[in-house]
Amino acid sequence: MKDKRILYVSSEVVPYLPETEISSMSFEAPRMVNKQGGQIRIFMPRYGNINERRHQLHEVIRLSGINLVINDLDMPLVIKVASIPKERIQVYFIDNEEYFKRKATLTDEDGNLYPDNDERAIFFAKGVIETVKKLNWAPDVIHVNGWLASLLPIYLKEYYKNEPLFAESKIVTSVYNQSFDGTLDMNMINKVKFDNIDEAAIKVLETPNYINIMKVAIDYSDAIIKGSAELPKELEDYIEASKKPFLEYFSPEDFAEPYSEFYNNTILN
Repeated sequence: MKDKRILYVSSEVVPYLPETEISSMSFEAPRMVNKQGGQIRIFMPRYGNINERRHQLHEVIRLSGINLVINDLDMPLVIKVASIPKERIQVYFIDNEEYFKRKATLTDEDGNLYPDNDERAIFFAKGVIETVKKLNWAPDVIHVNGWLASLLPIYLKEYYKNEPLFAESKIVTSVYNQSFDGTLDMNMINKVKFDNIDEAAIKVLETPNYINIMKVAIDYSDAIIKGSAELPKELEDYIEASKKPFLEYFSPEDFAEPYSEFYNNTILN
């Protein structure tokens, strides 16, 4: 992986949030690439339950300050950064007062999904891409983890399709079993269409449930990794039918060699 540039875009990362399959792999995979001499950047949302003082987050003024238009509303983008102790790994946090100030991640204290999770996902996807543009850092591979991050593939290949910085970038999405009940806002499809994204490409978002959101991510990814030992059968079948390069599930103890090989020989070949 020496000198390869890999951008990790994740809904959650250890040590900033509790350990889950997604947050653990979003830390272990970058650490592995870092040790092999690759260059990495990690992006995640700056949820309000992340302790900024303990983790020493600070705002990067030169990267902040642009507005992202979400469903016809201007939303200011704030970028914060922190370093994972002992790892010499920088993590960039996408922040916005309206979307990420509340003291939880994706659900309220009663376990209900936040009604604006769809807009938060759009903001996160656009925020990551705009920040990477400002960094002028062209990734060889973009590795997406978690459903809140899963609009990035379609935004990169549709909304930002003429952006030369990403012309050679390959997108790999890890598909996990970490889903949610019910649907996001039923108006989600119109909010994505507002960005001139072809309605035919997002027709499944008429029912914006976990499986359909992941189908859109699969459609616009160059390769897929199975992030959980078990996936819903509908997603297993969809991945198989996509005929995209695919890596089976590997545990955190055994993933390093298969991931390296998949990055090098399948995605970048």
